[in-house]
Amino acid sequence: MSLVLEKVNRSVDNTAYLKDINLSFEPGSFNVLLGRTLAGKTSLMRVIAGLDKVNSGRVLVDGVDVTKQSVQKRNISMVYQQFINYPNMTVYDNIASPLLLAGTKPAEIKKRVQETAEMLRIESFLTRYPLELSGGQQQRTAMARALVKDATILLFDEPLVNLDYKLREELRQELRELFKLRNSIAIYATTEPNEALALGGTTTLLHQGRVLQTGPAIEQYRHPINLDAADLYSEPPINILPGTISEQEVTFDEYASFPVAGHFKDIPVGAYRFGIRPSHMSLVPKNDDDIELAVQVEVAEISASETFLHVANQHFQLVLQLSGVHDYRTNTPVKIYLPPQKLFLFDADGTVIKAPYPVRAKGAK
Repeated sequence: MSLVLEKVNRSVDNTAYLKDINLSFEPGSFNVLLGRTLAGKTSLMRVIAGLDKVNSGRVLVDGVDVTKQSVQKRNISMVYQQFINYPNMTVYDNIASPLLLAGTKPAEIKKRVQETAEMLRIESFLTRYPLELSGGQQQRTAMARALVKDATILLFDEPLVNLDYKLREELRQELRELFKLRNSIAIYATTEPNEALALGGTTTLLHQGRVLQTGPAIEQYRHPINLDAADLYSEPPINILPGTISEQEVTFDEYASFPVAGHFKDIPVGAYRFGIRPSHMSLVPKNDDDIELAVQVEVAEISASETFLHVANQHFQLVLQLSGVHDYRTNTPVKIYLPPQKLFLFDADGTVIKAPYPVRAKGAK
């Protein structure tokens, strides 16, 4: 069972939601859609499901054009970020509902509901009602209803976003194992780069309704095609520093410089933009060639066990992602350290010229 989208476009009231989408999904594959809010992830899933119509283009399932086919005629299940369960029905009946609608025999319904509930570890809650369950158990119920149908295409629209961190990690691991057992096409949407990297599979980057890049998440992280793609794999966004490359050195705004070496050695002389991920800078030097920058703290944003340290001087505004809690007052002078070997190089249009990772040979693992 294959799924192909050919030149799919969708717009509403002159607002474009999807622009020239060309994608292929293989049988038994697990696929991630990564993009910010309003990137087009949900629109793409709704087109695949038949919930929304396209303005142009085609959706092919196993080579058959289903573009104008209704949602009822497509063998597709979808799980949303909100828990969508029937509150007046038990967990068993919630899970069984798509099988009842399909006219499945009672014995087969019982067998499949039990198997699916065991798979998601909610078999002991089958006689309860959704409001008697925790958030995680309710989401498992919604997932079970999608999985029990044995659909050929499974769509997951940010299904874990409303769960706490520990539960999200637990369900994320379970989902990876679940998809290994099925021959369906699974498509999972997320706004979080760490989730895309953790889930694995094939990742498609969406930005403003367009496909930026498709491939393994780790390869996209290491070799983004442009600044927008690099930004999607950086939370907070990647830091950008204007600079120049001469025959001898790299200089940032005539303020800081380092000798031309490493992955900048063969780059033509000129003006460029340099990118550094917030997690790659530090408050202490880690390498002999780290660049020291004198800055002042603008704000220390503490989030759980991490601190996003916003700093600036008359040349730059930067954000560091630091592990642990760092309580800095505004305007506190600090020194930060930037490793040249972690810098991305972009041209004026945002195209990646050089990444700080070696290119993996074809076929290498």
